[in-house]
Amino acid sequence: MKLYGSLASPYVARVAMFAKIKGIDLPLHEAPGGSIKSPEFLKLNPMGKMPTLEANGQGLGESTIICGYLEDTQAGKPGLPKDPLDRARSHLVARITDLYIAQQIGAFFRSMNPAKRDAAAVEAAGKELAKAYGYVEQVMGPGPFCIGSVPTLGDCALAPTTAMVRKILAAGNFGVEDPTRSPRLQAWWKAVEGNADCQGVLAAHAEAFDAFMKQMAARR
Repeated sequence: MKLYGSLASPYVARVAMFAKIKGIDLPLHEAPGGSIKSPEFLKLNPMGKMPTLEANGQGLGESTIICGYLEDTQAGKPGLPKDPLDRARSHLVARITDLYIAQQIGAFFRSMNPAKRDAAAVEAAGKELAKAYGYVEQVMGPGPFCIGSVPTLGDCALAPTTAMVRKILAAGNFGVEDPTRSPRLQAWWKAVEGNADCQGVLAAHAEAFDAFMKQMAARR
């Protein structure tokens, strides 16, 4: 199997972290043809997005779908809880991350330049972020991870996205309060940062995302 994409993407980092907690060796490769829009890549994923997994000569897109495939086909430690309700809640954390947290990031990206900042859009996005993390916290169990004592899919989705949110808020100096400041979310973040399977992926994601941010700043 080959995983295509850049660790600057929290979605690629999600799959990389999921593979890590399962104990799967999943090398990361550049897109065939040098671009996710190249004809070679589009044969694997017609949507032209990353991550894309190549398995048995076929392409599979969408990070959560890829994680599900890895869970179903690969031996090793489980990446999802055994209990059906806990399993569903882990999926729900990933879903909230995609639909309610990640959707707010664009408003901050578009306002990184203070001279072109849309203050109203930033304020609205900040409020929605706070609500979204409130949704996550309500779904979480006692922890310390999202659902239980070990990281699962929900953590793999939430952690890279949260790392990116924190970096963007700090870099833009938006005056938006840290949406993860509650005791439960702080305890979760400490657990993720201290987990051997998660910390390496988070460090690689941070390095790649910092490089991406520098490229973006040079273009502004």
